[in-house]
Amino acid sequence: MNDFFSLLVEELPRVRSGLWVTLQATILGALLAGVLAFALGLMAGSRLLLARGFSRVVVEFFRGTSLYVQLFWFYYAMPLLTGYEMESLICGVVAFGLNFGAYGAEVVRGAVNSVPRGQYEAAIALNLSPTRRLWKVILPQAWVQMIPSFTNLLIQLLKATPLLWLLSAADLMTVVQQLRDRTGETVTAYLTLLAVYFVLAYALTMLMNLLERSAKRRLGLDTGAKSLFKSRSAATTTAGGVR
Repeated sequence: MNDFFSLLVEELPRVRSGLWVTLQATILGALLAGVLAFALGLMAGSRLLLARGFSRVVVEFFRGTSLYVQLFWFYYAMPLLTGYEMESLICGVVAFGLNFGAYGAEVVRGAVNSVPRGQYEAAIALNLSPTRRLWKVILPQAWVQMIPSFTNLLIQLLKATPLLWLLSAADLMTVVQQLRDRTGETVTAYLTLLAVYFVLAYALTMLMNLLERSAKRRLGLDTGAKSLFKSRSAATTTAGGVR
């Protein structure tokens, strides 16, 4: 155990670099997933059959195929077809964004559909345009309902980042794996990884709880300070074969 932590301190710059890669994959993947979730989720409620059909095909494809395979396809197969090779981190961001964005699209669609019909009718009575109805009336109410599910998806995305090790990316998993190989301290290495990912996941959960509290306050709802520390169950979300 002492050998592992001594080497960990010695290789701290590499550990920080690996942690930064993990955070980049999480943040950039979440941003891409969020954009796709709203785009595809709102398209699913469009009056245009083509838009609804496109959204359904994309969502079902990326929900119905394994994240493992998607990562390998972008990293190994796509260069053979297109001649363009992406870096391992970019491949991870794209695969995470598409996979979790597909799950997020269902969250957006469900939350928008759950807004009471009377809210739509009131917005129409106020002579609001469709765009203003969406941004001023529908989304503020739907957004509060989306955040708990988005929190679960964000934690799942974080827990999927060790898959970057399969693409030889220099993420936290890769660095700790190399330290384990050099010291032979398997138990200590993986316990350290568990602790780091737990801290990261709980930090993200508290940030999302803060976002949820802010969104509820805008609707005149106050959940109190204790809501910042509540945990989320990840049982409702399973993405792309990652369990």
